Amino acid sequence: MAGELYERLIADMDAAGARYRLIEHAPEGRTDQVSALRGHDVAQAAKCLVVMVKIGKKQTRHVLAVVPGNARLDLQAVKSLLDGTYVAFAAKDKAEELAGSMSGTVLPFSYDPRLELIADPTLLDQPELYFNAARLDRSVALATDDYVRLAEPRMAPITLN
Repeated sequence: MAGELYERLIADMDAAGARYRLIEHAPEGRTDQVSALRGHDVAQAAKCLVVMVKIGKKQTRHVLAVVPGNARLDLQAVKSLLDGTYVAFAAKDKAEELAGSMSGTVLPFSYDPRLELIADPTLLDQPELYFNAARLDRSVALATDDYVRLAEPRMAPITLN
């Protein structure tokens, strides 16, 4: 599952002419720890969190929220964006199913139509974004403007100040 996702990511970035490089490192999925291994400020990490939003009693939507590694996700902001009635982090098994990879390796791209991608605009302050490449031992450093062009996230403020 994650191997195929890694291959798809690389193929998509190559096909789009994205400026990126791969970084090999010891297996690590925690943002602060892996940022140190990769040798960059934690603010340059694209932290990816899967959130469940209930809209009324009948509808549930899932969001892949991408925020800077040093920021905290504002769940209430995500809830408001979707006019939700309840918000919480998605259960680990559901998050991994929708993201297509295990926790700690979630890409800042959505390859599942059930997973809406929302990125915080403060990510645009960084020239390059770093994220695990659907595996714990390899990361991608991707030019931020290429990330936005490829991923096409909905941009909205979703971090706590």
